[in-house]
Amino acid sequence: MGAVNLKQIAQRAGVSLATASRVLSGSDYPVKDDLRERVLEVAAQLDYVPNASARVLLRGRSSIVGVLVGDVSDPFFSGMIGGIYEVADDADYMVNVVNTFREPGKELDTLRRLREQRVDILIVAGSGLDDAAFTAGMEKSLAAFVQGGNAAVLIGHHGISDDVHAARVHFDNREAAREVAEHLRELGHQRIALITGDPRLLSTRDRVLGFRDVFGDRVIPVETEPTRDGGYEAAGTILSTRPEVTAIASTADQMAFGTLVYLRERGILVPNEMSVTGFNDIDVAKDFVPSLTSAHVPLREMGRRAMELGLQGLEGDVDDIEVMPELAIRASTGPARK
Repeated sequence: MGAVNLKQIAQRAGVSLATASRVLSGSDYPVKDDLRERVLEVAAQLDYVPNASARVLLRGRSSIVGVLVGDVSDPFFSGMIGGIYEVADDADYMVNVVNTFREPGKELDTLRRLREQRVDILIVAGSGLDDAAFTAGMEKSLAAFVQGGNAAVLIGHHGISDDVHAARVHFDNREAAREVAEHLRELGHQRIALITGDPRLLSTRDRVLGFRDVFGDRVIPVETEPTRDGGYEAAGTILSTRPEVTAIASTADQMAFGTLVYLRERGILVPNEMSVTGFNDIDVAKDFVPSLTSAHVPLREMGRRAMELGLQGLEGDVDDIEVMPELAIRASTGPARK
């Protein structure tokens, strides 16, 4: 048996097709209570599911929010997604999350496909890329999406022109990195290594600049994969080539975890012999041993605010919110060794 349709509902309930449609579409058109009850009872008995495409045509809204993320398994993105779900659920919105793996072509193609699915709201989570052609493509696609009466929200630094009427949730990565660097300098550290992820990411660039604001050329950058294993390998490179380093910072917590594991395996005491810092302050950072000093990024709050701004954007209200950085000081940092 195929999917139950409106015509079958109307026939079983003994009402006109128009009446069944008005009841099941949530129309404001007045329908007698007894007829409404009959239609709803039959729909429940037959497990009727509305046709999403037809509902979009009727109401002009799909009640779907599309979310672009680099990698849903990354705690940075999963934290934001959790906040988005909280608000979306209360608003009866379905969330469609798509991985792009930070590939420019895939990200633009994903954006196009979400628009084809007639999502009401687009949320682009995480950092933009330092790529002029990619940024221009994003601007063109988002502008067309918003001009169609929909809402777009950018979380983080994207380099998108203000001419694109997208809502924005900002976090000052450079200032947050500067706070981490100042903390290390106050502890007497003079020479630090900085493990960095993808240099194309605007957030990575801003975090590196924050450390350079404080330490200048005394920052030793080491580029690697933004993962636990990447941090592990980078720590090995640092210890074998730069013995003068007394602190190892990372532009993401996962890399800092790899660093801590490497140091522990080699009997190097943290923070007595080496201080370690991360960035983002994902949930496990405070439970790691030793607990990780990290720049706290309120990921869940940013997700909630983004979804709220998306709903406001559907009403024509485009806003811009900046979330202030905080430093979570824990057991992984201490005075520089003599």
